[in-house]
Amino acid sequence: MPIRLAARAVLVHEGRLLLVNAYPDGKSDLWCAPGGGVHLHDGLGQTLLREVHEETGLEIELGAPCLVNEFHDPEGAFHQVEIFFRCTLVAGALDAAWRDPEGVVTHRRWFARDELGAIRLKPDSLPDIAFSGGILYDPIEAIIG
Repeated sequence: MPIRLAARAVLVHEGRLLLVNAYPDGKSDLWCAPGGGVHLHDGLGQTLLREVHEETGLEIELGAPCLVNEFHDPEGAFHQVEIFFRCTLVAGALDAAWRDPEGVVTHRRWFARDELGAIRLKPDSLPDIAFSGGILYDPIEAIIG
């Protein structure tokens, strides 16, 4: 199985970071940045605009890359490389009635930096990169649910 490529949004608005829970039916309490896998012939930017809208209903503007993260299942065939981009909110607001058409994202929420220590999120480096400048590589780690 080939390595899966994904794009994710680091979207900080009014001092809060947007995160989603992408585990249907409450299977996990793990939060992550919105985004998803790149389809054949789609670019990273096109993927990110589509995925963020599907998962949150928001429209964003793509900024510079800020984080490269990768994870894998050491017992299986799954390996994903994620490119995170700094993004800006262009339009929309989180609406409780919004539904991810794929049914993957069931919760979406803005988090202040001081709230992030009380939740499980991946990658671990996300809070640092979201609230600072620069670019970071987060080395490969085993997948968790």
